[in-house]
Amino acid sequence: MGADSGAVVLDRALRTFADLDLAPEIVAELERQGLTTCFPIQDATFDDAASGRDVLGKGRTGSGKTLAFALPLVSRLATGTSNRPGRRKVPRALVLVPTRELANQVREVIAPLAGAVSLRTTVVYGGVGYGKQIGAFRDGVDIVVACPGRMLDHVQSNNVDLSRIEVCVLDEADHMAELGFLEDVKRLLDETPEDAQRLLFSATLDRGVDKIVRRYLVDPVVHEISTDDNDGPPAVHYFFKVSQDRRLDVIADLCAAPGKSLVFTRTKHGARKLAAALVKAGVPSLELHGDLSQNIRARNLAAFAGRGVDTLVATDIAARGIHVDDVSLVIHADPPEEHKAFLHRSGRTARAGASGNVITIVTDATKRHARRLAKDAGITPEHHDVAPGDEVLAMVAPGERVRREMPDLEERRPAQLRGRGDGLRGKGGRGRRQGHSRDRREDRRDGARGGAPRRRDDRHSNEDRGRSGRHSEHPSVRSGPKRAN
Repeated sequence: MGADSGAVVLDRALRTFADLDLAPEIVAELERQGLTTCFPIQDATFDDAASGRDVLGKGRTGSGKTLAFALPLVSRLATGTSNRPGRRKVPRALVLVPTRELANQVREVIAPLAGAVSLRTTVVYGGVGYGKQIGAFRDGVDIVVACPGRMLDHVQSNNVDLSRIEVCVLDEADHMAELGFLEDVKRLLDETPEDAQRLLFSATLDRGVDKIVRRYLVDPVVHEISTDDNDGPPAVHYFFKVSQDRRLDVIADLCAAPGKSLVFTRTKHGARKLAAALVKAGVPSLELHGDLSQNIRARNLAAFAGRGVDTLVATDIAARGIHVDDVSLVIHADPPEEHKAFLHRSGRTARAGASGNVITIVTDATKRHARRLAKDAGITPEHHDVAPGDEVLAMVAPGERVRREMPDLEERRPAQLRGRGDGLRGKGGRGRRQGHSRDRREDRRDGARGGAPRRRDDRHSNEDRGRSGRHSEHPSVRSGPKRAN
């Protein structure tokens, strides 16, 4: 099949969801959620994805990529011949994601749309029991949202059959292509039909993705939405030069301002230490990293997304798992190892058309590395020498600083989550079940305790073309016959 060439610019008004070739039930569900008009990435990719083409979609974090693949996926399954009631269903769509938090949030987007057209959805990841997941497979499910390690365990244990998969999605595709994920992803894709549709979406599409593209995609079309063409303003970046002994005071001042603040550290130990220090300073804060049980991670994320606690201190595991639209401030307490992680962290603010600020704390020890990050990330930050009380802090994070005690989250938790061994993983308890080592892979990029991340973890902490609506054939493709739609 010949390659497309040139660029197509979305110089028309964005379509509404009612303008797309969607079932009325799906449009009604979107309207119930208050969603009427496409974001650029959704408008640009829908027609190709809904027609069955392999698609690579690139847009900044927060640009609406999840709905961009959810809509054509659900639409195709709803109109397919396999969508017949009264029969035991094997999965027809597989969505692979790198973290548990992202898996839950992707499912929350897909499930209502799928339910509107009588499709079943389930989520699969490690750190929890196998029983409920196996039960979902036995009952029959159409769409599986999964982390690779646990999903591969189920496949190898014959708990699930992927031979009838029609659509495969890789969310955060660049991250899935990295070492540690790539082999599991390849094994899973090898279990799916060769003619299954592949949809890859990410904030970056770089050389790592080519390994998957060359092997699994047929004549993929690339849709890239540049920063200027996204709906809403980009985040504003600031580099704050701070002395090491005033670092905590500056971070506490920023987080005490109104609004949600997401603070990133390099290591799990650093996240624990900083969250505790902020609480002691009168800034209620929670931590999110791979040493926490799944229940605690879910509780902390829910408290942050709601109105419980407005500051979350996280490792890079959260950069691809937090979809909270009203984060006003992202703080890099520790600059990450590479620019892709920097971009994904920063993308937690200025989402869904909102504005936001990104602050990188720079010390004498990190200033050279910070300059390289800015260059590689393609940003031009404002530089300030900062001490507690400086006017620039109030400019970037305006409002009255409020210091208070940490609320009791136990009273806010659902009753079914209380008293179930939540906390740091220990060595006791029941024996490990199948696939424990793979389940842990989803957490290993948090870094070694108390020091710099391991080299392998740095790679897992991660993440150039054109204008709005531009689409082209990916340069590293295998050609083949056009699939039947």
